[in-house]
Amino acid sequence: MRPLSLLLVLCGMLLPLRSPAHTASRELSEAALAFLATLPADQARRATYGVKDAERENWHFVPKERNGLALKEMTPEQREKALALLRAGLSDRGHLQVEAIMALERVLFELEGSARRDAGLYTVTVFGTPSPDGIWGWRFEGHHLSVNFTLVGSTHVSTTPSFFGSNPAEVRSGPKKGQRALGALEDLGRDLLNELDSSQRAVAVISDQAPKDILTSNQARVVLEAPQGVPFSRMTPAQQTRLKALVRAYVQRHRDDVAQVDLQKIAAAGWDRVYFCWAGGLEKGAPHYYRVQGPTFVIEYDNVQNGANHVHAVWRDPEADFGRDLLKEHYARDHGAANRP
Repeated sequence: MRPLSLLLVLCGMLLPLRSPAHTASRELSEAALAFLATLPADQARRATYGVKDAERENWHFVPKERNGLALKEMTPEQREKALALLRAGLSDRGHLQVEAIMALERVLFELEGSARRDAGLYTVTVFGTPSPDGIWGWRFEGHHLSVNFTLVGSTHVSTTPSFFGSNPAEVRSGPKKGQRALGALEDLGRDLLNELDSSQRAVAVISDQAPKDILTSNQARVVLEAPQGVPFSRMTPAQQTRLKALVRAYVQRHRDDVAQVDLQKIAAAGWDRVYFCWAGGLEKGAPHYYRVQGPTFVIEYDNVQNGANHVHAVWRDPEADFGRDLLKEHYARDHGAANRP
């Protein structure tokens, strides 16, 4: 190796490494600050809360009045910056799903004529002061969407609770006929179910009736019961591949660098401790529900309402929702027990 080449290699080894979380923290804080810079004082007051404010855990996925700043109240420049923040947190797959979900508000408006069916009602809220090294978070939320990011320093990012829904699950008339905003979530779950043999299915199917909605609902804090269904450890390699693909469909709707860390966390806790269960009808078109649960996460998918044409799907981490585990560790280490959230 030439001396100059060797010198360049050695210099590169001495440069500080940039972790995936560091890159995410920098890019998201830049996008959030760019959005906030467009807001006059009155809008800024409505769009921002303290990182410890109770509003941080005041989340939902139904059409309702929300705190924060709605897209319809923004100027074109403000909307552009708000959507750029959202885009910075998502993968290409996740961004396409969000666009499809929001577009369904127009479909519902044409069906119902209700003013609450309005894609302009999605809101943006920032918690704390965005900084590459700070503690802050943000939320993009409206009907059938709740995207939540919490960032602690330059090394940790939390993305749960993460809720995506779709009504209708499949558009059955009009220009968008046949569109399925979250079709992959049903197909991957159903493919896994169909891959199970009769003895495995007998364990996986926990009820012939699907619950009316996801069981965790919009609870701020989730306490999980023991997992049900068939464990990863009792699946064939092909079935295990399908289960991993199903989990990735939820985790990888967020930006790739952050999603990879979340997948590593699942692997570290043990894939053999992950379970899959199903409730409801086995045939396509029947009301159905599935749950994937491991030591660090739970996924719920429910399609029961509106004649089994209305999807609610959520990915949660009971310890890390809203960055609780990260904040607890930070305040315990740097500020003492008295300041823990």
